[in-house]
Amino acid sequence: MSALWTAGDVARATGGEASAPFAASGVSIDSRTVAPGDLFVALRGPNFDGHDHVDEAMARGAAGALVSRRTPGSGPHVRVGDTLAALTALGRAGRDRAAARVVAITGSVGKTGVKAMCARALGAMGRAHASEGNLNNHIGLPLSLARLHPSRDFAVLEMGMNRPGEIRALSAIARPHVAVVTAIAAAHMEFFPDLEAVAAAKAEIFEGAAEGAAAVLNRDDPCFDRLAAAARAQGISRILGFGAAAGSCARLVACDSGPEGSRIRAAAGGAEFSYALGIAGRHWAHNSLAALAAVRALGGDAAAGAARLEAMPPLPGRGRRFPVALAGGAVEVIDDAYNASPASMKAAFELLALVPAPGRRVAALGDMLELGAAGEPLHRALAGEAARAGVDLVFTAGPLMAAMHAALPEALRGGHAENAAALAPRLRAALRPGDAVLVKGSHGSAMHGIVAALESSGAAGEEGANAL
Repeated sequence: MSALWTAGDVARATGGEASAPFAASGVSIDSRTVAPGDLFVALRGPNFDGHDHVDEAMARGAAGALVSRRTPGSGPHVRVGDTLAALTALGRAGRDRAAARVVAITGSVGKTGVKAMCARALGAMGRAHASEGNLNNHIGLPLSLARLHPSRDFAVLEMGMNRPGEIRALSAIARPHVAVVTAIAAAHMEFFPDLEAVAAAKAEIFEGAAEGAAAVLNRDDPCFDRLAAAARAQGISRILGFGAAAGSCARLVACDSGPEGSRIRAAAGGAEFSYALGIAGRHWAHNSLAALAAVRALGGDAAAGAARLEAMPPLPGRGRRFPVALAGGAVEVIDDAYNASPASMKAAFELLALVPAPGRRVAALGDMLELGAAGEPLHRALAGEAARAGVDLVFTAGPLMAAMHAALPEALRGGHAENAAALAPRLRAALRPGDAVLVKGSHGSAMHGIVAALESSGAAGEEGANAL
């Protein structure tokens, strides 16, 4: 494969000045994970400066660096006035030169899962590039486009936001051929008065859409009509719905959900077909329909795309399961610690209920962040959701989760701690062989630390488990 960027390419895209020729095969903003051949972009933040790590990046094999000031021994570089602006320009250039058709995905929940499914399903039609992890903001989206090789047929990108106007800026860079909105729900509500305002902000994705673009929308969502009207107002005439509702382009006919996954019957393109997902939870079945609608929007065969989903493994932090050894047996851990919202918490409780466990169903929950003034009542309401789902014991961590802990029936209170680190030993002491334990919270609540500790103790065997 040809070089992703030469020094001359980078200089032309950013308006910078190259010190020497180089050819880069990738782009990185983290000196700790630079791969040989990467272009290292030295970003500055409130508590860090990538320029302090240029030498480290070069030592790891970086082909060159994008910098705004010279650093000792920095090697080949392109110097610009502002590296964040230059990264944005590089992302624009990556999008401009690519023949790939772009799918952009936003929504309150399910973005990363739909992105992964969409990229996998599009593999039936060609070579797909997808943004890594949750690279979905003003840094992550340009970075993803800067990594887009011109030879790719499709680019699948995630767009997230915390405030109005952020999706608009991202859409202007990505110029999607297909704009997907997964769902509108109570998440990232800190700067929004209500769900209508969230829907309006998500609808900004249509503003940058390419000519002839399609919108893929959730027909089961109460905001469907509002979003469809917003898409039409931007000149998008092709509206493809997904979900169980009549009229959906990718329609859920039946779903048999079990602890190991789901068997789905769907209808698309005038035909019905069945496929299996090895990821448990009805919400994953719904997510798959969004991906298949995107395939249809690009002229592909939904059934062929569905067949590509059958071998898809659970994503880290989104329902992955593993056993942990205890004295006398084991517990089953459900790692759903990547992120959290009220809607995803409810789905996680339903998943926990599906897991066959001879012991108890235990939930270890961290704060759901960025909910604004609604945070405390939304956390309190989770107590009822957990009880209705049949959760036997709930452990909570964080100041917001204190509201849920207080609202729980006494019999369901496992314990509360100020943070995940403090909760870990209390959780471990309470676990018994045969239990199934769900670990979930917003990324900032650091519940992934509990997952890592449980997993490492399981790998170490019974002695390590007892040491947690």
